[in-house]
Amino acid sequence: MKKTLKMKRRIVSLFGFLSALLLCFFITQNSYAREQLSEEQVKKRLDAFNKYTKTLSIIEQYYVDDENLSDLIDKSISGLLSNLDAHSAFLDEKAFADMKIQTKGEFGGLGITISMKDGALTVIAPIEGTPADKAGIKAGDVIVKIDNQATIDMKLDEAVSKMRGKPGTSVSITVLRKTASKPIEIKLKRDTIKIESVYAKLVEDDDILYLRVTSFDQNVVDMASKYIKQYPKAKGIVLDLRNNPGGLLNQAIGLTNLFVDSGVIVSQKGRIEAENQEFKAIANKKITDAALVVLVNGGSASASEIVSGALQDLKRGIVLGENTFGKGSVQSVIPITEDKEAIKLTIARYYLPSGRTIQAVGVKPDIEVVAGKITVQDDGFGIKESDLNRHLQGELENTNKDKKEEKSDNKNIISKEQINNDAQLKSAIDTVKILNLTRDYK
Repeated sequence: MKKTLKMKRRIVSLFGFLSALLLCFFITQNSYAREQLSEEQVKKRLDAFNKYTKTLSIIEQYYVDDENLSDLIDKSISGLLSNLDAHSAFLDEKAFADMKIQTKGEFGGLGITISMKDGALTVIAPIEGTPADKAGIKAGDVIVKIDNQATIDMKLDEAVSKMRGKPGTSVSITVLRKTASKPIEIKLKRDTIKIESVYAKLVEDDDILYLRVTSFDQNVVDMASKYIKQYPKAKGIVLDLRNNPGGLLNQAIGLTNLFVDSGVIVSQKGRIEAENQEFKAIANKKITDAALVVLVNGGSASASEIVSGALQDLKRGIVLGENTFGKGSVQSVIPITEDKEAIKLTIARYYLPSGRTIQAVGVKPDIEVVAGKITVQDDGFGIKESDLNRHLQGELENTNKDKKEEKSDNKNIISKEQINNDAQLKSAIDTVKILNLTRDYK
């Protein structure tokens, strides 16, 4: 008797689902009416729906565990989207809420941005100052285990969910790294991630503005503009986008517009013509003509690639560092259940001003410099006038020494020691100086 009642409930449940599905089918047919589908195409669509509903019916009736129909639908939507591409995904209520919080510059977790690359769960970049960054996780690391669970065939949203959690709780991640001979296990403690998306410093003695953008949240354009205006007489700007995983498109466009006053910054093209757009620079948004060098590496992705690629194509700045990640697709977040759940769907590709794509290619730097330290050799023969006993003092020698000591303690100054520990930054600063020299000689 119980079995019969249970079967009846399932039949009623499935009947309701089939009715809803048929309704969706007719709506779909209506939206495609202008395409004038042939009889054969209509039959194929019906066959596809029948196959799907039959599969669900079999799972609900025979699967070893009693599955809720709503959960089955969620799982099928999630599987469908994750099989389209690496960036499309189903956002359940928690994931959707987390995404909205993240774009505001604060969220819970490890501070690590991941993607699927060649079928592997790959780190795009750790966010600066977060648990992931402090633990030594690097761009390009392949995550093979999360808390001893293998990530093979793990969906992207599932991996994100496993790494997020209450601040103070622990998680273990095992990574493969090109420079390591065996897997590395890294233990981390989750934290509330507050991102300082933009900060600025002056380069010691050179009056060059170092502008670091760690991610593209909603504060980037305002903060970058504020810092540039604070130093109007800066002899040049180093815009550091290394390990910046991207973020909001409008912030990438706005940041680029601070340096250029005309031209297409980026365009997007997709299947739906209405989604095809060109985003052009607005003349009065530009605030500086200073010499510009943009720093990038393999952890620079999406919005970072739009900024660096656009400035490169528009001949506004020199791009220096290493080839970027290569994420050039556009995702649209579309709510599907009263603004509680949504799908993140890839709807277009980005194109730079020259018409080239970023997708799977990235931005190639004008000057390639690998990460590392500057080796300063001291062979003992580098004797200068100032090293001699009883040397004549220069007029500014004592005062400059005092100023240097004062500057070295200033948190808003990048010291020579810090520069020599970063070969890419050193090269960027030298390049700014060369750009200024060429301007002076014109």
